[in-house]
Amino acid sequence: MHGDRIMKQIWLAVVIWAVFPAGALACEGPVLVCDGVSAASFALIKGGKPATVYVDAQAPRPVQRVAEDFAADLERVSGVHPAVVHDLKDVTGPVVAIAEQGHSGLVDDLENQRLIDGRDIGGRWEAYQQSVVDTGHGKVLLIMGADTRGAIYGTYDLSAKMGVSPWYWWADVPVVKKSDLYVTAGSRIDAPKVKYRGFFINDEEPAFGGWAREKFGGINHELYGHVFELELRLKGNYLWPAMWGKAFSDDDPLNQQTAADYGIVMGTSHHEPMTRAQEEWHRHQEGGVTGGKWDYTTNAENLRTFWRGGIERLKAGKFENVVTVGMRGDGDEPMSEGTATHLLEGIVTDQRKIITDVTGKPADQTPQVWALYKEVQDYYDHGMKVPDDVTLLFSDDNWGQIRRLPEPGKARPGGYGVYYHFDYVGGPRNYKWINTNQIEKTWQQMDLAYDSGADRLWIVNVGDIKPMEFPLSFFMDMAWNPQAMTPEALQAYPAKWAGQQFGQAHAAEIGDILTRYSQYNARKKPELITADSFDIGSLSYMEQDYGVLAQRAQALGKALPANAQDAYFQLVEYPTVASANLYSLYYNTALNHLAAMEGSPRANLLADIVEKKFQTDKDLAAQYNTLGDGKWNHMMDQTHIGYDNWQQPEVQVLPKLIRVAEKGKPAHYAYKSDRLYLRPSASTKGEFVESEGAIAIDAEHFARKTEAAGLHWQVIPELGRTLSSVVSLPQAAASTSVGDMALEYDFKLAKEVDVTLNLYLAPTLDTQGEGGLRIAVTIDDRPAQTLTFDLRPDTPQWTQAVKDNILILPTAFNSLKPGKHTIKVFRIDDNVVLERLVLDTGGLKPSYLGPPESAAN
Repeated sequence: MHGDRIMKQIWLAVVIWAVFPAGALACEGPVLVCDGVSAASFALIKGGKPATVYVDAQAPRPVQRVAEDFAADLERVSGVHPAVVHDLKDVTGPVVAIAEQGHSGLVDDLENQRLIDGRDIGGRWEAYQQSVVDTGHGKVLLIMGADTRGAIYGTYDLSAKMGVSPWYWWADVPVVKKSDLYVTAGSRIDAPKVKYRGFFINDEEPAFGGWAREKFGGINHELYGHVFELELRLKGNYLWPAMWGKAFSDDDPLNQQTAADYGIVMGTSHHEPMTRAQEEWHRHQEGGVTGGKWDYTTNAENLRTFWRGGIERLKAGKFENVVTVGMRGDGDEPMSEGTATHLLEGIVTDQRKIITDVTGKPADQTPQVWALYKEVQDYYDHGMKVPDDVTLLFSDDNWGQIRRLPEPGKARPGGYGVYYHFDYVGGPRNYKWINTNQIEKTWQQMDLAYDSGADRLWIVNVGDIKPMEFPLSFFMDMAWNPQAMTPEALQAYPAKWAGQQFGQAHAAEIGDILTRYSQYNARKKPELITADSFDIGSLSYMEQDYGVLAQRAQALGKALPANAQDAYFQLVEYPTVASANLYSLYYNTALNHLAAMEGSPRANLLADIVEKKFQTDKDLAAQYNTLGDGKWNHMMDQTHIGYDNWQQPEVQVLPKLIRVAEKGKPAHYAYKSDRLYLRPSASTKGEFVESEGAIAIDAEHFARKTEAAGLHWQVIPELGRTLSSVVSLPQAAASTSVGDMALEYDFKLAKEVDVTLNLYLAPTLDTQGEGGLRIAVTIDDRPAQTLTFDLRPDTPQWTQAVKDNILILPTAFNSLKPGKHTIKVFRIDDNVVLERLVLDTGGLKPSYLGPPESAAN
């Protein structure tokens, strides 16, 4: 099964490489980097000598800075630092020119000579044009931005194509040396589809914070320079800075100026309005800058003074910012009991008066965002009105399900955005140790968001950055062009990304490991796992699955060159092996408890194994922290073993073990299932048959389908806890009637029986607030039963669903006769994701993932 999947990924990667080029491979098309040369191509590196880099002396500082970065990238590839010039008078040979329209004499000259035509990007937000231009005196590779960031993105795009990963510094990804590298002739244009795209460094203690203090002396401008460069290489433009006890503008006066020098748009988090960090309010209480409580009903004047200072600071430095408006309670809590709609409307009005007064311009000329996070969405749902120029930032439920999206057809000048989470501190449990996010789930939710009209601002909470390299890359790539991230591009993405980091030789295999460990970790967040989290059978085959995956990861790591070892350990081996070790730790803990209940001395052997696994977890973290002479020390300091409530334990806690009095030498003991969960059934064609009182069918194995005009069913491999899921596309489509869209599954019964059909669904939310999501089902020609689910954050049903990453909807069908039958599942509402169907014919045993898929004949 793994081999078939890998071959399919290789084929998909080849098919869509033009969408996501990586390194010097694809040479069919304009402005692509390749090893071969033709008469019309541009010599980026020839005989080990790189092209000269030109940038106007009067270019904006961010453009000059990216030219310096590009020269460094050429040196990384060629081994020789190129000349960087501001005058072409005496330059011979090929030249890479980096320029911004309206700020470049070279661009003006080339346009006047009709050698280039920049009209197609003129005035377009962050657009760029890359062109190989024959001037008659030599060739120029012109990277022209419609604005400053357009020039930056066009430059870093070329860096990535010639083999410099955006993660070259942040994950020690090696750069392959090349003595000859060429750029194909022609011209290409690109521009983002989402205006503001970025991430939020949050929950950054103890890992990111401890690392930053040791390596940089704090979270300061030197550190943020690396953050800004990473974000720009990922084609992002917007950042919410670290905020646990930190204040971006107050901690280091050079932080904001550094952001401007890089061309980054800064913001502040959902509960930090008017560019002011929450920490600033507390920090300056004694100095008289602020005073009193964080309470607008009793302390409005001091709060307005505080907020005014933030806008004045912004204006004084001419810093680019999307200003967060609104207000939450102190310490990221609700502002008041109930929905303080009118109070918050008044706060926003007063904040906009400050913006107008300080800037001297109407408030609608300063970009603003209002984050509908947690209880603030209640204000929105209760009718709170915000000026149309303010971007409404919807949020997920902190666990990857978007809570609300725009009403169909309700456009507004400020547009809509989404605040998403790859990391979270809060109930039902923190998750911040390692990546637990499936890019397939992110795709489904963000594709829905884009199709619903949320295209102004996308931002994702990435915690410490480091453990989230893979999903963050995906999020940023998708934000640049959501329409290009088709289901086919999604499936090819892991191999594409692996190829960018480690080359093509092992890209498909590494991509499969990335996909698999993400799926296994998404089954239940590691911080939620205890020895009692699963039935012993499910825990057995999950432990086996992870053990096999860890062996694959370790074996593959040995095949990579020495200079790729650190990057591979960070990006692939550590998250896989450490997670597998965690499952083994809890599995052997569960066996220890079972053996102890039997009074067996085998319990002691199992306790020894658990203690070794506990030490292995420490050793793996230490190995990570000491990579590269300790470059990443503290990045794996996050505790993750021993949770007993939503908050993290201060130190790792060894699970409770039971030892018994020994009588002789204990025999080896291990409970092992004879089934690997993901082992495919003997056949998925025909009629599924009972086994042990149940029939299980993966959603993609339908026998027939019915599709409505403009809609189709789409299998999304790997989405969910087991094999795949089925969704209807395009997303955000209107509801359909029962019978318009159907999936049919055939099964056979040996005798007459009453059955319960369980639909396994992703725990998605009703993003329109219309009382829940609907799906209908029937067996044979019986009347269809419409099932409605309405998961609401912080309710018991939602809590269980996000903990288990599944929602199971049961419905009963009585007196089914022996022989063939057909289940029909009908689409009604969008955002319903079908993973599995499980029929209980009288013998279904409780299990976390449900039974393995049944055979068909």
